[in-house]
Amino acid sequence: MPPRYGPPDASGAPRYTGVRTFARCPNVRDPEGVDVAVVGVPFDTATSYRPGARFGPEAIRAGSTLLRPYHPSLDVDVFAGQSVVDWGDLDVTPGNAERTLDQIARGLEPLLGAGATPIVLGGDHLVALGELRAHAAVHGPLALVLLDAHADTWDAYYGERLFHGTVFRRAVEEGLLRPDRSLLAGMRGPLYSAEDLESARELGFELIVGDDLRALSPEGYAARVRGRVGDAPAFLGFDIDVIDPAFAPATGTPEVAGLLPHEALGFLRALAGTKFVGFDVVEVSPPYDDPGQTTAMLAANVAYEFLALSALAGR
Repeated sequence: MPPRYGPPDASGAPRYTGVRTFARCPNVRDPEGVDVAVVGVPFDTATSYRPGARFGPEAIRAGSTLLRPYHPSLDVDVFAGQSVVDWGDLDVTPGNAERTLDQIARGLEPLLGAGATPIVLGGDHLVALGELRAHAAVHGPLALVLLDAHADTWDAYYGERLFHGTVFRRAVEEGLLRPDRSLLAGMRGPLYSAEDLESARELGFELIVGDDLRALSPEGYAARVRGRVGDAPAFLGFDIDVIDPAFAPATGTPEVAGLLPHEALGFLRALAGTKFVGFDVVEVSPPYDDPGQTTAMLAANVAYEFLALSALAGR
C-alpha cells in the first residue's frame, strides 16, 4: 500500500498555491499512520545576537515549495516509502525558556510514542534541549551528530544557563546525551579563549573544527561519524550557521569562512544508511535573508536531506 500521507501531485496545481506547509505535505495532528512529521518550533528568546529565528519555521516552509519527490543523488523517492506530514508548530512561550522547553518535550510525546520521526524546524538552538528531553525519555541517552559553527557548550551567557550557546552542556548534565558517542563538526570563528572548545572536549565530545572538516571527504566524515556513534540511538542536528554567510546570511550569529552548500549537503548525504531517531535544522532568522530567500531555501533542502536519510534507513 502507498503511504497514508504525502504531498499532492504538483502537476495538478502550481506548487505556490494552497496552504503553506512543508513540501506541501498535509497538516495532520494525529500520529496514526505517520512515519515522519515536520514540526515547527518558533522560539528565539535564547538568542545572543540577532533575533528573528521565531519566524524560521514559516520561512523554511515557504522555501520548501520547490522540493520534488525524487532525490537523484541518493536514488530515493523520499515520499514513496514513508508517510510524511507537517505537524504544524508546537506551542511556545516567548520570554520563558524553561516553560518552552517543557512545551517542546510534551509536544513531541505523541509522535515519539507512535514511533514517528520528527524533523524539527527552529527556532534558536535552545529548542534542541526540549527535543532531546523527549527523545531520551523514549530511547535513553543519545549520540549527537552536529554540524554547527559553534559547540554550544558554554556554562552560561549573560548569566543565563538556558541559552542557545549552552544547550549541549545542559543536555549532558541532564543525562540526555552520550558525549563518548557524539561528534560535533564545523566549529570556526573568533572565540573568547581556547577554553570555548576545550570545554566541549572536557565534557567528552569529539570535535572536528571547520578547517579540518573541509579537509575531509564526505566519505571520510561519514566514517568518523559511524565509528563514533556505533550502535547508539543518534540525533542529527544542523545549525544553519555552519554554512558560510555568503550563502546563508539569515542567521543569528554568523561566522565567515563556513561550508559551501554543496559541501554541507555532501556531508549529510554521506550519512545514508545511518539511522537517526530525530533531526533538526535551526537558527534561520528570515529578517536577515536576501530577496531570494536563499537561507530559507537552503534550510528547506537540509530538511529534504533528512527525509532522504529517513527513507533510506527504513529500507
